[in-house]
Amino acid sequence: MIQFLDLKKINEPYEIAFQEKLNAVLEKGWYILGNEVSVFENNFANYCDAKYCIGVGNGFDALVLIFKAYIQLGKLRKGDEVIVPANTYIASILAIVEADLVPVLVEPKLETYNIDPDLITVKISSKTKAILAVHLYGQLAEMDAINEVAKANNLLVVEDAAQSHGAKFSVQCSESSVQSSFPETQNTQIATPNLVAAYSFYPGKNLGALGDGGAVVTNDSELAKTIRILRNYGSEIKYHIEYIGVNSRLDELQAAFLNVKLPNLDQENSIRKAIANRYLTEIKNDKIILPNVSLRETKQSNNHVFHLFVIRTKNRNELQQFLLDKGIQTMIHYPIPPHQQKAFENWNNLSFPVTEKIHNEVLSLPISPVLTDDEVSFVIEILNQY
Repeated sequence: MIQFLDLKKINEPYEIAFQEKLNAVLEKGWYILGNEVSVFENNFANYCDAKYCIGVGNGFDALVLIFKAYIQLGKLRKGDEVIVPANTYIASILAIVEADLVPVLVEPKLETYNIDPDLITVKISSKTKAILAVHLYGQLAEMDAINEVAKANNLLVVEDAAQSHGAKFSVQCSESSVQSSFPETQNTQIATPNLVAAYSFYPGKNLGALGDGGAVVTNDSELAKTIRILRNYGSEIKYHIEYIGVNSRLDELQAAFLNVKLPNLDQENSIRKAIANRYLTEIKNDKIILPNVSLRETKQSNNHVFHLFVIRTKNRNELQQFLLDKGIQTMIHYPIPPHQQKAFENWNNLSFPVTEKIHNEVLSLPISPVLTDDEVSFVIEILNQY
């Protein structure tokens, strides 16, 4: 059986280093917000070419704390509207709600599965104060266009980078172009000094811990300081509570594991890109719609780090069973769109045809740094037989 994601195999090369880190943490006896967290925050900020990284409990908390920090700083108010893709994973939307803000759904582009910048303006009202751009499946949203809309309408932009560790715009772009998102390549620049992105280190991510973990990355010193305080009960000085905060701190041991894995992230992303390139060039079946990613981009840039390789087909369930019968495990990301979830009954009568089409047709193929050439060849062979 070709597993969709073999986490044990992914982490096997790191087992000795993990054990050494575990022993070091046990020996030191410091388990919360210690040296490993500080080192990782510094390492990941540097990796992202950003000034600040704040480790938190998980990717969901990273988003919530960004919004709550903006409220604390007076840049958002409870009840403000936040534009968000209609086809995102539910956590993006739940984070907006958790911060007492109002999500406003906008359709994605069918070609990229990311939010359609041309449709954002239509949904902007007097209550709209922010855009949550989600880099779905590991492909960056169109941040240049999104930032233009935001600037024209005086909106904040928050990036949900939970699936896009290592994604960046190509250095082939003009030096005068405004670049966006973390991390940045050499010869590129941050689009705005207040740019902020939320990351998840859930085990299945391109950079995954051995448990939950997350981080906020930003160049905004005031925002970074506020999030650091909010993540620790609202306290900067012990027993002195400045804000109504929460307990959401990146675990010392998980930070230690992430410090071990971070140096290999680019190499592992390159393997993902190589597998994606084979899928894109060798899968030839008119029943299957491949991701709309240019081969030039796949080979030369990191605009897409292929956290997931997502195809579409009319008979998704039939194809999934066909593959399973041949020994290939796949996943559906995601079977039910947010507006059709029971938790959001007030949205259940809304129509988002592009989103619904995506959720009814997508199927994620195996893709990971430990997938062998023979396994990739077998997946391609079977898909071409369908």
